[in-house]
Amino acid sequence: MMTVLITGASSGIGAGLAKAWADDGCKVIACGRDPQRLETLRQYSPHISVRAFDMTDRDACRLALQDCHPELVILCAGTCEYLDRGVIDAELVERVMATNVLGPVNCLAALQAQLMSGSRVVLVSSMAHWLHFPRAEAYGASKAALTWFANTLRLDWEPKGIAVTVVSPGFVDTPLTRKNDFPMPGQVSVDHAVRAIRQGLAKGKNHIAFPTGFSVLLRLLAGMPEFIQRVLLRRMVRP
Repeated sequence: MMTVLITGASSGIGAGLAKAWADDGCKVIACGRDPQRLETLRQYSPHISVRAFDMTDRDACRLALQDCHPELVILCAGTCEYLDRGVIDAELVERVMATNVLGPVNCLAALQAQLMSGSRVVLVSSMAHWLHFPRAEAYGASKAALTWFANTLRLDWEPKGIAVTVVSPGFVDTPLTRKNDFPMPGQVSVDHAVRAIRQGLAKGKNHIAFPTGFSVLLRLLAGMPEFIQRVLLRRMVRP
């Protein structure tokens, strides 16, 4: 029976993935900050156990993630906050970076000695790191940093037999994205996201991006001259 460890399992994509692998009979270690939501998830299946901790706390990660020995690690927890029209809020940026970058690093530091050849680590990034979206200074930078970290880590861990996958979702209908005050083109459901991630992992992909149409669109935009990108992106995400 495969052991799957998932952070951000309290809601959204993380919760969906936890249920899907539990339905397959896998042992799922569901991690998050909200004990009540985690308890609801634990009651979903006898295959799910839960661990509540704040992954931005290095010591809490180390204590909570002892003796997990997962074959598959999915670091799904993240947050998103936007600057107010370019007004720099240092505390906001620190919060986003701590959750989206240092949190996954803390988890990996706690788990690395438990990973063996054949294990796979999945880091959930975002399409936001491909382009410079207005107001997304903190979020985009955090996902760019996470993606860079993951792609570099792959070079060092592949010789050990440990695979690293980056997931770049577009807009997914979750409690986090429901706070957005702008149109979200190409938005998909959590079920769509879960299927896309599981299908990509089944194929052994190093990078999984969905939905396909929106992914292609952003890739095309990323290849355009910067002044065209600015005009089009401002129109796309205008609040």
